Amino acid sequence: MARLRSATATSAGGIVVRHEGTVPYLVVGMRRRDRDGVTWTLPKGTPHAGETREATALREVAEETGLVVRITEPLASIDYTFVQHGTRIHKSVHYFLMEPVGGDLAHHDHEFEEVRWIRFDEAPSLLTFDTERALVARAAAALAGRSNGSPATEAPEHALGSPAVIGGQE
Repeated sequence: MARLRSATATSAGGIVVRHEGTVPYLVVGMRRRDRDGVTWTLPKGTPHAGETREATALREVAEETGLVVRITEPLASIDYTFVQHGTRIHKSVHYFLMEPVGGDLAHHDHEFEEVRWIRFDEAPSLLTFDTERALVARAAAALAGRSNGSPATEAPEHALGSPAVIGGQE
C-alpha cells in the first residue's frame, strides 16, 4: 500500500447573519458536484499571500455571496482531513460571525451556483457537512444568548480599517 503525502491548508470564512424580526437568517451557497449531487456550504476560501484571516474571510465572503460584510466577532475554527491527488490534507477553516452592510446576493461569483438566505433552523437539514452544522448551532446559541441580555463582542480593529469591511457591489 502506498503511503500518502501530508500537507496542511488554511481557509477563512463567515456566517453572515441578518434578522427579520426575531428570526435570524444566514447565507449559504450551493455548488454542484459531478457525481455526488450538490453541496450546500458556508462561504469560505484560501488566503492570498500576506493576507490576515480576517481579510481573507471578508474578501471570500464578499466574492462568494455578493454581500459587503463586516466582522462582528470571531467564531470557532473547523478542522478536518481529506485526500486529494494522493495527498492527505489537514485543513483548518477559521470562521467569523458577520453582518451585511451592503451588496446583493445576485452579484455572487461563479464558485456558488446559488446563494440564499435560510433560517438558522433550516441549516441542519440543508448544510452538507457535520462540522458546519455544528458551527452554525454554536453560532445560533451565541446569538440567542446575546438576545437574552448578554453583550455582543466588539469586532477587533483590522488592517482594513474600522469597521472591517471589504468588497462587494452595491
